Amino acid sequence: MSTAFRPPNLALTTVGLSLATFMQVLDTTIANVSLPTIAGNLGVSSNQSTWVITSFAVSMAIALPLTGFLTRRFGEVKLFIWSTLLFALTSFLCGISQSMGMLILFRAIQGAVAGPMYPITQSLLISIYPPAKRGMALALLAMVTVVAPIAGPILGGLITDNYSWPWIFFINVPIGIFASMVVGAQMKGREEKTERPKIDYVGLVTLIIGVGALQVVLDKGNDEDWFNSQFIVITSIVSAVALAVFLIWELTDKDPIVNLKLFRHRNFSAGTLALVLAYAAFFSIGLMVPLWLQRNLGYTSTWAGYATAPLGIIPVLLTFIVGKYASRVDLRWLASAAFLVMGMTCFMRSDFYLQIDFYHVAMVQLLQGLGVALFFMPVLSILLSDLQQNEIAAGSGLATFLRTLGGSFAASLTTFMWERRAVTHHAQLAEQITPYNPTAQAALQQVGHGDTTSAAASINQMITQQGYQISFNEVFHVLGWIFLSLILVIWLAKPPFGAKPGPAAGGH
Repeated sequence: MSTAFRPPNLALTTVGLSLATFMQVLDTTIANVSLPTIAGNLGVSSNQSTWVITSFAVSMAIALPLTGFLTRRFGEVKLFIWSTLLFALTSFLCGISQSMGMLILFRAIQGAVAGPMYPITQSLLISIYPPAKRGMALALLAMVTVVAPIAGPILGGLITDNYSWPWIFFINVPIGIFASMVVGAQMKGREEKTERPKIDYVGLVTLIIGVGALQVVLDKGNDEDWFNSQFIVITSIVSAVALAVFLIWELTDKDPIVNLKLFRHRNFSAGTLALVLAYAAFFSIGLMVPLWLQRNLGYTSTWAGYATAPLGIIPVLLTFIVGKYASRVDLRWLASAAFLVMGMTCFMRSDFYLQIDFYHVAMVQLLQGLGVALFFMPVLSILLSDLQQNEIAAGSGLATFLRTLGGSFAASLTTFMWERRAVTHHAQLAEQITPYNPTAQAALQQVGHGDTTSAAASINQMITQQGYQISFNEVFHVLGWIFLSLILVIWLAKPPFGAKPGPAAGGH
C-alpha cells in the first residue's frame, strides 16, 4: 500500500470521512431520548424498546475487532464506501419499520455495518495526511467523537418533538450517500493490496457468541437484577466460556481473525489501557449527569441536554490548536493534563447538592471540555505510534472495540453502584426517623401540618433524593481518583510518538 497517496482535494476528503464518522457516532445516542415515543408508536413496553439500543451496541461490538480482517480482504477504501452506503440503507429501513421486531433487526444490521467505519476513517485520515500534520487529522476525529454523542440526545429530542421519530434515522441517508461519493471520488487512485485470508471460523463464532452475550449481560444486568436472574447467570457463563476459547484460539492460530499480537507493541498496550479506562470513566459521566439532572433536579430531557452541552465547546475551539502544536510537546504531558482536569471536575461534582443551579452544572461541564480537548488526540497518537501502516486499521478496530466494551462495563457498573449506594444511604437516613427523635417529629409536624401519613410520604421522598445525591457524590469521588491514577498508566508509553518519513512511519 502506498503511503504517499494524496487525494486531489484533501479538505473535501477530510469532510467526507468526518461526516461519515459523525453520523455513525451520533447514531449511538440519538435514539436514546426517542425510546418512549418509539415504544408508544409501535405498541410495546419501554423495557422492550431498549433493545433498539442493545441490538445496535451488540452488533457493533462484534464487528469492530473484525476490521483488520475485513481490511485485508476488501481494502480500506472499498470497505469504507460499502459500510457507509449500507449504513445509509439500514437507516432508511429503520425509519420505515412498522413493528419493533423489524426495527430491532435493522438496528442490528446497522450496528454490524457501523463497526468498521470509525477505525477505517482513522486509518485513512492518517494515510492521506503528511507525517507532520497527522496530529491535526487525529484531533479533528477526536472532536467529532466528543461532539456527536452530545449532539445526539439534543437532536433526537428536537426531531422527535417537532417531526416524528423515523426522521432520526432518515437524516443519515443523504449524509451517507454524500460521504461515500466524495471519498470514493477522491480516493479513486489509491493503491491497495488485498488478500484472501483464510476465514478463522472458530475465532469468528466464539467472538460473536462471547461478545454478543457479554454485551447483553451488561445492557440488561441492572434491569434483571444481575445474578438473581437465571437469564443473566446463563448468559454470563456462555460469554465467559466463549471468550476463554476465543482468547486461547486467537493467540495460537496461525491466521487469527483478530490480531491480539498487536499488544506486543508497548505504546499500543499502554495507550489502549489508558484509552479504555479513561473512556469508561468519561462515559460514566456522560450517562450519570443527565440522569441525575432529570431524576434529582427535575430537568426535562431537553434542558438536561442543554446543561451538559457546554462540554463540547472547548474541544471545538481547541481542536486545530492541539492538532497543530501537540507534536512539539511530549504527548504524555498533554494526556496527564487531560486526566488532571477531568479528575478535578469529578471532584467538583462530588460536592454537588440538590439546590445547585444550572450555571454551576454547565460551568463544570465547560471546564471538563478542556480535559476532553487534551485527551483523545494524544492518547490516540500514542497507541498508534508504534504500529505499521498495515496494522493501523486492525489496531484502531481493536482499541475502539475495547473502548466500546469499557463504556458498556462503566454504564452497568456506575448505574449499579449509584442505585445500591442510594438504597444503603436511604436506610441509614431513615433510621433517624423515630418517635424518640424530637427533631424528626418536629419535621413531620411541619411538613404534614398534622397529617402524619402525607408527612411520612414527603419525608421518605426527601430521604430518597438525599440518598441518591450522596451516592452520586461518592461515585464521582471514585471517578476522580480513577482519572488521576491514569497519569501513571500513560507514562508506561515511551517516545517517539511522532511519525517519521519512511516505511515504519505509517503508525503515526
